[in-house]
Amino acid sequence: MIELKNVRFSVPADTSIAGGGASKTIINDVSFRFERGKFYGITGPNGGGKTTLSKLIMGINPVTSGSILLNGEDITALSITDRAKAGIAYGFQHSARFKGTTFRDLLAIAAGTEDETALARIIARVGICSLDFLDKPVDAKLSGGEIKKIELATIIARNPKVAIYDEPDTGIDLWTIGPMVEVLKREQTEKGTTTIVVSHNRAFLEAADEILMIRGGRLAYTGDLAGARPILEDLSVCSFGDVCEGENDVRCFR
Repeated sequence: MIELKNVRFSVPADTSIAGGGASKTIINDVSFRFERGKFYGITGPNGGGKTTLSKLIMGINPVTSGSILLNGEDITALSITDRAKAGIAYGFQHSARFKGTTFRDLLAIAAGTEDETALARIIARVGICSLDFLDKPVDAKLSGGEIKKIELATIIARNPKVAIYDEPDTGIDLWTIGPMVEVLKREQTEKGTTTIVVSHNRAFLEAADEILMIRGGRLAYTGDLAGARPILEDLSVCSFGDVCEGENDVRCFR
C-alpha cells in the first residue's frame, strides 16, 4: 500500500548563526511498508519526528532523499493535491476553522454531492444524528469535539485508501476518545482503510495492529504495544484513571 524507502528529511542550516550552522536531519533513513487495511500507531518522544513522517507521506513536506510509493507507484514528486486525488487523506492536530463556511459546505465538497440523504449517512458514521449540525458555521465557536467530528466526517466522506490522523485527541474531552477510536476502527475494517494515527494516547495505540516508534528521526521499533515498553519508559502513555500496579503492568508506561 504505502511504502517508504530510505526516506530522509533535513532542514537547511540556520543562516542567522555565525558560520552558517549545519543542516538538521529530522527523519533519517526510514524504510517501512504500511499494508492495506491495517491500523498503525506512530508514537515516540516529543520532537522525535512522528508528525514530520506523517507530513512526508501526505506531501506537506518534501523528502530530502529516498522515495514514497503508493500501490507500487512512486508518488515522491506528487503534490498534496495529487496525493489526495490518489486516495490519501490527512487530519491535522489542530483542525482548521473556516469563517463564513458551514459544515454542509465542507462535507458536500468532500463527498462530491449535496444530496442530504447521502450527507446524513456520512455524519451518522461519526456519531452525528441531527441534520441541524450540518448548518453550523465552522468557526471559533465550535468546541474541540465538534470540530474534530467535522474534520473526521470530511475525511471519511472521501473513502480514502490511506487516512492519516495527527494526534486526533487534541482538544477533545476524555470521554470522546473511546468513540473516536471506534469510528476509526470501523472505517478500517468495513472500508479497508489503511489507518495511521500519530499519538501518545494508549487508547489509539491499543487499537493499532502495529506500533511504530520514531526516536531521533529513526524507526526504533515496530511491533505490538507490549513489546514497545522498554523504549517507552521515558514517555507517559497513560489513560485517564490508570494506576500502574507493579513493573509488569503494561497499562501505562512511565
